[in-house]
Amino acid sequence: MKFNITQKEIENHISGVLTSYFGVKPEDASKAQIYRATCMVIRDLLTSERVNFKKKCRAQNAKQVYYMSMEFLLGRSLRNHLFNMGIIDEATKAVESFGVKMDEIYAFEPDAGLGNGGLGRLAAAYMDSLTSCDYAANGFCILYDYGIFKQVIVDGWQLEQPDDWLKMGDVWLNPRPEETYQVKFGGVVEQNWQDGKLSVTQRDCTVVNAVPYDMNVSGYDTSAVNRLRLWKSQAPQDFDMDMFSKGEYIKASAAKAMAESINKVLYPADDHIEGKSLRLKQQYFFVSASIQSILRRHLKFNPSLDNLADRVAIHINDTHPTLCIPELMRLLLDEYGYGWDQAWDITTHVISYTNHTVMAEALEKWPQSLFQSLLPRIYQIVQEINQRFCGELWAYYPNNWDVVNRNAILANGQVKMANLCLATSHTINGVSALHSDILKNDVFADYYRMHPEKFTNVTNGITHRRWVAQANPRLASLLNDLIGDCWLKDADKLQDLQKYMGDRHVLDRLADIKLQNKQDLAKYILEHNGVEVDPSSIFDVQVKRLHEYKRQLLNALNILDLYLQIKENPNIDIHPRTFIFGAKAASAYYMAKQIIRFICALGDLVNNDPDVKGRLKVVFLENYRVSLAEIIMPAAEVSEQISLAGKEASGTGNMKFMINGALTIGTLDGANVEIHSEVGDGNIFLFGMLANEVEDLWRRGYNPSHYYQTNPRIKRLIDMLRQGVNNISFGEIADSLTTGRGGQPDSYMVLADFDSYSAAQRRVNDTYLDKETWNRMSLVNIAKAGFFAADRAVEEYATRIWNLQKVRH
Repeated sequence: MKFNITQKEIENHISGVLTSYFGVKPEDASKAQIYRATCMVIRDLLTSERVNFKKKCRAQNAKQVYYMSMEFLLGRSLRNHLFNMGIIDEATKAVESFGVKMDEIYAFEPDAGLGNGGLGRLAAAYMDSLTSCDYAANGFCILYDYGIFKQVIVDGWQLEQPDDWLKMGDVWLNPRPEETYQVKFGGVVEQNWQDGKLSVTQRDCTVVNAVPYDMNVSGYDTSAVNRLRLWKSQAPQDFDMDMFSKGEYIKASAAKAMAESINKVLYPADDHIEGKSLRLKQQYFFVSASIQSILRRHLKFNPSLDNLADRVAIHINDTHPTLCIPELMRLLLDEYGYGWDQAWDITTHVISYTNHTVMAEALEKWPQSLFQSLLPRIYQIVQEINQRFCGELWAYYPNNWDVVNRNAILANGQVKMANLCLATSHTINGVSALHSDILKNDVFADYYRMHPEKFTNVTNGITHRRWVAQANPRLASLLNDLIGDCWLKDADKLQDLQKYMGDRHVLDRLADIKLQNKQDLAKYILEHNGVEVDPSSIFDVQVKRLHEYKRQLLNALNILDLYLQIKENPNIDIHPRTFIFGAKAASAYYMAKQIIRFICALGDLVNNDPDVKGRLKVVFLENYRVSLAEIIMPAAEVSEQISLAGKEASGTGNMKFMINGALTIGTLDGANVEIHSEVGDGNIFLFGMLANEVEDLWRRGYNPSHYYQTNPRIKRLIDMLRQGVNNISFGEIADSLTTGRGGQPDSYMVLADFDSYSAAQRRVNDTYLDKETWNRMSLVNIAKAGFFAADRAVEEYATRIWNLQKVRH
């Protein structure tokens, strides 16, 4: 539904805000003031529409889903809202009537510092699609002051700086201080039985206030407006006057500093106990406030919590929000007087869980001592859940202590959050077909045998409207010309493009669009990196979180090999190739930072060697984020999805590249399996071992030194790492691949897959020389991308997991 507002009305609203809020006439307003005024007008329009949507939800007794996620990677909001509302043209003309360009206004907005990678982007995509599909949905997260960090590359090293996004991004926030809740940490739990009822109090604890700030979530072509609620931590008392009067000036504000540390940054470094403590505080803080608000809202419109599962679905997005399970139990038991069995019945019918990883370190575990001291009452409840769960395990696996210990929530001095999710959730899903199979047959195999009915798969999806209609308007215009705009509401309609596979005119238009997008990205690279790249070269892109399992190192080693081939044979026939990287490494992840440094050194070497003659360029784009991805994705021609098979749960970057016409080079891992199924063998470049072959090699005993000793190309690369790339030695990377430096060498089998990957890259080079074939493959990928729309994914969640009904308008 297009918002019913004219250009003149928008102008008048902006003028009114400039006058009443900023005290300036429109002709005297700065561009920053016009940006803020424009955002405030759009925010208020959405807020008004949200009031109407809430009335419809209440009138229809609509069941609500509450999506709990530690991150929501929203990107920028202004253009997204205008597009969803159908008023980009009206708003653009209104803004430009004040003498500024709309692109200048868009550029003022920072990416919201609320997320980091695929997990957060998925959460944002699902909120967008749930709203577009007319479901009642609420997201919950923390209002991080400085996001994860702003990445700056200095001499190849990643430096982390605060991402002060709220300076201009706060304009979208609606404070709701009247709905503040208290969250308690530490202290002593006292239990008293009186008249057959248990009374629980927590004394001598630290209290932190959770203050909500709401962001509107718009949907495409709908009057539905949902909400993302962000919690800000505050001390109940900012300033201790008594302490200050005694000269204890720092201590006078200590409570404020401690409380506000909770919402300073996303994923603080946890390689020390203080970091672990802060992360645990963050997780409990946001779920406690969220569950309290959910129950209060339910009781506002229902006589009791008995029917909570009929009106509420609470979804855990990976293990970070797991504490909502014992917190819901605590509130039902301690605050609302339910007995254990009834509270457990409510909880297990409300909670569902998405697993996003098979990586052991990402299946969160907390030291029991820390957990017990910080969350004493929650620990007691987890103990009881664990005792009952272990009884169930023992009954199914009698006398099998190994299975019980492996699946227990409390074991070996740890609290295992994934096991708590298994014990409680009514539904557990993976995020790709392969990933879900690995969960059932490996990671959670013991529990799957007990409760196979709980497990399902929902393959991830992307906001196709954002990644094509907004990020790639040239491609969107072509699609509209060929098949109409029906694909915006129904991504499956993209399959209608298949009838143009033999149309040379369409293929030429597609190639021209890609070239223009590459020229846009080349301009960005020149402005930000000072590197001139050739838009006619192959744009080969790997942008994603930096982790060893994603194997950016494999990509970089192949580039180094190509470089050495050129040095040996300056006349070698290689089509010019521009390799583009973008990635943030976790602040405490040393090896990931070393890989970034290696890529940057490789770029300095390759880009400045006259022998290369422009045939290779290597660019690392700093501070990768959604708004930068919106420039990169439309320009990419090769999508690097090269994780070790069995390690990537799904991936969503692969889908964004695909729908923009890039061709995937990848292993059969994560959603690559389903991409391959959609496009067929001839429209993807596969390489490497399969997941079962990886496991078989581990069982036989993987010895990466064998490749170093028997493969001259690999030996040359490893030796060069030690000797130095651009006069910088990367001996630690070389050792990690061959000797392991005390651990398993080459734990992600870079050397085992190297030859296969290199051969696949040669196929990419050879195929690209036949432009018509390449463009046809590109069109096939676009046509087959509809399955990977987030709209499809949320419909599966809504019908198969949450049991939601659409809100009627």
